[in-house]
Order: sequence, then C-alpha cells, then structure tokens
Amino acid sequence: MYFRWDWLRPQLTAPIVPTLGPIHPDALTVDIFEDILRVADTGDFLPYDKDRRWGGEKDEKVLREDVVHQRERTLIPTLIRRGRGTVKVFAYGLPDSLVDEATELAAKLAARHDVVNARVVRPLSPETTHPRGTRIQWKDFATSPCPATDGPVRPVTDWPTTVQETFAAFAEAMAGEGLAFLHTQMQAGQCGPVLAAVIADRVVGAIGPMDVRPDSIGRPQLMPQYFAVLPHARGHGLGKLLWRAAMHWGQSHDAAYQLLQTKVGGASDKLCQSEGLISLGFSHMTHV
Repeated sequence: MYFRWDWLRPQLTAPIVPTLGPIHPDALTVDIFEDILRVADTGDFLPYDKDRRWGGEKDEKVLREDVVHQRERTLIPTLIRRGRGTVKVFAYGLPDSLVDEATELAAKLAARHDVVNARVVRPLSPETTHPRGTRIQWKDFATSPCPATDGPVRPVTDWPTTVQETFAAFAEAMAGEGLAFLHTQMQAGQCGPVLAAVIADRVVGAIGPMDVRPDSIGRPQLMPQYFAVLPHARGHGLGKLLWRAAMHWGQSHDAAYQLLQTKVGGASDKLCQSEGLISLGFSHMTHV
C-alpha cells in the first residue's frame, strides 16, 4: 500500500494523521502517512510520536490491509486493544457518501477484531460552520513574546513538601482529565516538569508535563499537556495563569510551536481563542 499525494493532499481539510493526531501543516507530507503504515505491525513508536514519552508499545495501529485510497476518498482504519477495544476510521474526502462508507467499514472491522467500540473520525476545515467535536489550535512562539507570569504558579517540585503532598488528592479529583495518569508518571520520574497553581497551601490546578521534542522535520515542538483546575477554583483566572506560565516555559526552552486539541465551546477552547491561537480545523468523532 502506498499513498498518492496528488490524491490525498486535496482531501486533508485539517492536519490530522491517524495514530499521531494533529501535525504542523509544514510537516504534513506523504512521508508521514507512509510512516504510520510502516510501523503498523511492529508496535514501535515513530521517533516523533507524542505518545513515545510514556514508553512501552504503541497501542494504536493502522489496519493496513483495510485502507481505502481512491482519488476522491481515503479511509484509514486503526485498532486500539486497550480496554474493550476500539476501531476508528479516519475519513478524508468530500463525497456526501463518505461518512456512510466509513461507518460501514468501522462496524465491519469492529466485528472482525472482536472489539466493542467503533468510531468515525472526520477532519473538517477551519471554515466549517457550526463545528462540533474538537478544534486544532496552533501556538506560534515566533509571533510574540510570552512573558513570565505573576501569581501562585510554579513547578510542583518548587512548592514546599506539604503542598506537593496535596497533588495526589488533586490528581484523583481530576482523574477524568488525565491527571491521575500524569501523577503516576511523575512518581515514576518519567516526565518533565508539571506546573501547579496553589491556593491556601493546596494544589488546585496544574498543567504539564513540560517537554520539547523535535517533530518529523526536526522543528522543536512543545508537547501537549494535561491541563485542569478544580471546579471550585475556577473563575479566578488560574487557568489563564497556568496557560501563560506554560507558554513562557515553552518559549524559554526554544519551542517553535505547540498544537492543542480543545473541545469546541469549552473553557480551554475559549481560553486559547482569547489568547490568539490559530484554528487549523476540527476533528469530529461519531460513534457507530
């Protein structure tokens, strides 16, 4: 299997690549798509895969033999065995029948591989009216300075030990936002710094880990972070303080850019829009 770039490129309405997620537009080449096919059966991480930070084997792989690649449509299915299992079909193209075709393929592959969940992922352009799902946001560190912030935000390890010990309860309370997983990585010493917001000697918000790694074309990228503030502490600007502290860290460590995914209309989405991030498009996932 190989991809014809003259077919695929016009179908890429948003820079989303199966198993990798959002990609910088300048790095969006046919080589990226060839790479994800190449490692489909090995369990290896690509050198620029953001999930490589966590070690182990790659959990999501392309079902290479079931890829559909035609002039007007490309369907790329992936399989995740974690939990009860998930098949995703990434649907690229413009025909009205595309989603129906992707839905049929997802259901068929879920049954074949004996997994419970089937999804269709549809990348959508930045000009999409009334978008749903997630927005792909781009922060370009070359466009403006990211000054240090004042306020109760600093790396977790810079707070007194008694404050650090409250991170566990915070992480458990925000497990749905990935903070419990992040805490396990912190305890194992397997991730970069995490910035924490503290009120009354208790952690009430955090963003991290902070890490800069090269993308597929060697450009330094600030990797995506987990980001959460306890519900009772919201509305006081802590989210913005955490965000700006993270951007200051990224720029200070020579990151060229960051890509984020935010739920359309959610608090993080509104924050990123207010901070001047550029929308590169949307990703809409439907359950089959």
